[in-house]
Amino acid sequence: MNAFSTREARAANGIVVVIAALLMWPRPALAQVRVLISGGFTTAYKQLLPEFERTTGINVSTGSGSSQGTGPQTIGAQLARGVPADVVILSRDGLNELIAANRIAAGTDVDLARTPLGVAVRAGAPKPDVSTVDAFKRAMMNAKAVAVPGSTSGIYLTTDLLPRLGIAEKVNVKVTPRGTGATAMVAAGEADIAVMPVSELLRAAGVDFAGQIPAEIQLVQVFAAAVVAGSKELEASKRLIEFLASERASGAIKSSGMEPLGKRQPD
Repeated sequence: MNAFSTREARAANGIVVVIAALLMWPRPALAQVRVLISGGFTTAYKQLLPEFERTTGINVSTGSGSSQGTGPQTIGAQLARGVPADVVILSRDGLNELIAANRIAAGTDVDLARTPLGVAVRAGAPKPDVSTVDAFKRAMMNAKAVAVPGSTSGIYLTTDLLPRLGIAEKVNVKVTPRGTGATAMVAAGEADIAVMPVSELLRAAGVDFAGQIPAEIQLVQVFAAAVVAGSKELEASKRLIEFLASERASGAIKSSGMEPLGKRQPD
């Protein structure tokens, strides 16, 4: 082997050593954000998440729970027993409870969208008139069963609206832990009507949207996001919330039956 070939061989060996060293060098770990989300914002969130992950390189894992209510699957109950989470997305009522319980990093909460309450029936079934308060009362009393979630909207209906309308004892209310359970009951014919946020009804399987409840008795729910106190992914979590509150998210939010409320990015 001549001197030139020897130099080439040494250079090649050196390159191999450098490449091997680079491959063995510790790489910075990608951010992993863990989300707990309730039903109201879920449709828009599922549509938006792939773009967020693709454009930021941040990985997101998602769990679910109800905004309020009782039982082990509320978001508050999950946080209380140590279920790991960096971001929560739920009704403003539920989020305010978490803030009061010191579960949320101060100043990180952002309102994302709002949606009214609506009515759904089994797919293909006649749609009741719910355009006036009297019509809504008749529809509720004529139903063999009315399915509602045990979270924010169901709490409003069972503890406030139905008693205020004087029909609490005349309506057969079936409370389910989650909104998906309420629509499933209607789809299966176990209830005639589901009453819950419009954003949880428009794309629910096996049901048809029948309309919003009248403005005089309406509850417009705000859904908000915040970083969980103690999160080790503070900056990545804030980026996710900023994305969900940005103008880029508004189309998906509107198509899911919600009105965007988040801060707008400058043009």
